[in-house]
Amino acid sequence: MSLNLIHVYFMPGMAANPAIFEYIKLPTNQFKIHLLEWIIPTKDESIESYAKRMNEKIEHENPVLIGVSFGGVLVQEMSKQIQYQKLIIISSVKSKYELPRKMRLAKISKVYKLLPTKFVGNFESFAKYAFGETVKKRVNLYKKYLSVADKHYLDWAIENMVSWSQDEAIPNIIHIHGDRDPVFPIKNISNCITLKGGTHIMIINKYKWFNENLPKLILS
Repeated sequence: MSLNLIHVYFMPGMAANPAIFEYIKLPTNQFKIHLLEWIIPTKDESIESYAKRMNEKIEHENPVLIGVSFGGVLVQEMSKQIQYQKLIIISSVKSKYELPRKMRLAKISKVYKLLPTKFVGNFESFAKYAFGETVKKRVNLYKKYLSVADKHYLDWAIENMVSWSQDEAIPNIIHIHGDRDPVFPIKNISNCITLKGGTHIMIINKYKWFNENLPKLILS
């Protein structure tokens, strides 16, 4: 039975840990879930090199790659280096043209270089940046999901997010996006499955939709 299982690898969003997928359940007779975790980048490491190192954690042929937010960007880079069965991104972008204007301006002005140090010492500020929501009432909840507080990683991740240079969407990519996502507004997103009422953290609070629909999307 295990030989016929479809292996599904999940990559969390920026600074997040795999706990964001704790409510995701796929039929165990068809799928095997594998949770990836962020590793600390080496000095001046390119996202291509980072993706190659992350691919070393893929232990099965033709996997399904699913990434959330910046994790969606990373699985796209990973997909360029290996054979895969399906590529799915959630609350993410397919090219630099789907980035919001403020991020594209940040790339030009380099203002993002001023952000990470503050975020390491100010959880609420970073959580708002990562999730796009006010978190004062839910700080403890987000502390559960945001655990990668290494300054070098945050510098690297933010720079590679705002500076991502992908021009065109990867063919046949499946993009699931919420119509209330404040980090990557839906107005900039094209060719996606739109989840009504979905915010940037819908992988957590709309998990029932994903549990129902991900199997169909993977097998389609």
